[in-house]
Amino acid sequence: MEELHDVQLTEIKPLLTGQNGRNLQDFDCQEHDVETAHGVLHVTMRGVAKGNRPTILTYHDLGLNHKSCFNSLFNYEDMQEVTQHFSVLHVDAPGQQENAPIFPAGYQYPTMHELAEMLPSVLKQLQVKSVIGIGVGAGAYILTKLALNEPSLVEGLVLINIDPCAKGWMGWAAAKLSGWTSNLVDIIMEHHFSTDELTENKEIIQTYRIHISQDVPLDNLALFYNSYDSRPELQMERPVFGLNENNVTTLRCPALLVVGDTSPAVDAVVECNSRLNPTNTTLLKMADCGGLPQVVQPGKLAEAFKYFVQGMGYMPTAGMTRLVRSRTHSASSVGSAEGIRSRSAATTLPEGASGTELTAAHAVVLTP
Repeated sequence: MEELHDVQLTEIKPLLTGQNGRNLQDFDCQEHDVETAHGVLHVTMRGVAKGNRPTILTYHDLGLNHKSCFNSLFNYEDMQEVTQHFSVLHVDAPGQQENAPIFPAGYQYPTMHELAEMLPSVLKQLQVKSVIGIGVGAGAYILTKLALNEPSLVEGLVLINIDPCAKGWMGWAAAKLSGWTSNLVDIIMEHHFSTDELTENKEIIQTYRIHISQDVPLDNLALFYNSYDSRPELQMERPVFGLNENNVTTLRCPALLVVGDTSPAVDAVVECNSRLNPTNTTLLKMADCGGLPQVVQPGKLAEAFKYFVQGMGYMPTAGMTRLVRSRTHSASSVGSAEGIRSRSAATTLPEGASGTELTAAHAVVLTP
């Protein structure tokens, strides 16, 4: 059996805020409403393009916007080193941004395919030549579709809670009743959090219930939800080397798949891993972490992201001072690895590594 290395990343540094507690993401930002063939897309650009480096492109999940989904990660101190090297472009799905107007009756919301098709024209208008995507849930699906459609635009992907299957967790939709939006908040909460999280992690559950019920108009959220619920399966297939690696449909860029070990998305992420090229895909499973790794474990995710971009040839001198190699265990002895059905090999994240180990095919378990 392949060995799985249990890696300890200890979080020490707090979230950073500016004076008066303002989020750092509020500074050096420019908001744009960009016209596309499928409607207007609200985006927020932080910083300016750094030479020939890609821009970090984020896309949020259902019930959230770019702030409620990503501020915990990008406000984390270790992530500031990353944003010194890259500009960041946050995308809000149509009607999901703060203070978004309610769509008129009869508005035809873009399909998931159309949401992905909106992005190249946005990048062109903002003079962004290439991106490293960070997507969560529905946003991960959209960015994956973008990479399949426009591989030259996407240099790498970090996909959190990615579900490549049609409908997936929302199969109940066939039995929708009138007035179903009254239950929409509960449904979205069950998308983000496991049953245990919903009953045990009271503080974060209350915080995100408020975000989901108040930050985005529920009528607009219902339209985004329906678009995701109607998504087709992502047509991807793991290549067989020596047979079809040059013509099979799969991601061509490096991909880091991330999921918490108690997330309701574990099975979907493992399924996605099985469809990707094992030579440039990593499945990173975070121990003691649920459905929102970028919120609950921002330090670990920032550390892993640094290794990921190092493996792509960027940030070669980035500091990894808090990464500690721990004992090596077999996969059967690491409880948080249970259920990882990937054919990928296991590895560790050694101190001082260039990051190439992280982009090889493997599963990594991060423990507190």
